[in-house]
Amino acid sequence: MSTIAFIGLGNMGGGMAANLVKAGHTVRGFDVVEEACERAADNGVEIIASAEEAAQGADIVITSLPNGGLVKQVLEPIIAAEDTAPIFVDVSTIAVSEARELADAVSAVGSRFLDAPVSGGMAGAANGTLAFMVGGEKEDFDKVKPVLEAMGKSVTHCGQTGNGQAVKACNNMILAIQQIALSEALVLGERLGLDHQAFYDVVSNATGNSWSLTVNAPVPDIVPGSPGDNDFKPGFAAALMLKDLKLAMAAAEETKTDTVLGKIATQQYTKLVDEGHGGLDFGAIINDVRAT
Repeated sequence: MSTIAFIGLGNMGGGMAANLVKAGHTVRGFDVVEEACERAADNGVEIIASAEEAAQGADIVITSLPNGGLVKQVLEPIIAAEDTAPIFVDVSTIAVSEARELADAVSAVGSRFLDAPVSGGMAGAANGTLAFMVGGEKEDFDKVKPVLEAMGKSVTHCGQTGNGQAVKACNNMILAIQQIALSEALVLGERLGLDHQAFYDVVSNATGNSWSLTVNAPVPDIVPGSPGDNDFKPGFAAALMLKDLKLAMAAAEETKTDTVLGKIATQQYTKLVDEGHGGLDFGAIINDVRAT
């Protein structure tokens, strides 16, 4: 078992850290939010006063933070320490270029870096069913894979550093587009007099099926526990979906890729967030579709 420093114990990080404890690892955690620390402590995480102290003597440092700037800010003093950790794993969702810059900085002091963003939301973090997409050297991936498997059901090596972030951006662009398409179809069905249950029974067994329908259904009473069955409590917040879409659009611009539907999805989620609904599950986009 490993000693793991876990920096960032929020909605995602807290669940992941708890599952590492359940797997028998020693987890030394830090977060700037006292409530997050209290929840993590209840789940067996040893709370440390600072990120730098948590990282001292750790075999692996895991970061789960809102953006690349914060990851850089947290890691800089840790990697500057004389006896820094041998392996760093960032499970945040950041830009591909940011992940590669961090990898260069970590490599410069003789340590290794993997970008390992996740899919599966808060429920996946709590239940240990996340999907990890990992970029970095295969040898380093093999070392950390058992640790990631304690937090997820799918752990995939995607190639060079930054490729984890690359596939995450692509995946969430698909997801956003699917959620909008599903919402448009549901609203069209409503206006044609189609019952939600009949829609679900057919589409969930037909070519239009998707995770957006069978897990994240944006209407009540067809998928128990879905955001649509729970007043759009996330789940995966619309503001986070917009963040991921903007990362995808930045990557598209850098690579000169014409992502027509991705641009439309970004515009629609920007509108949803600007209207003050960023804290709702991203499935709440159906409300904007209904309003048109």
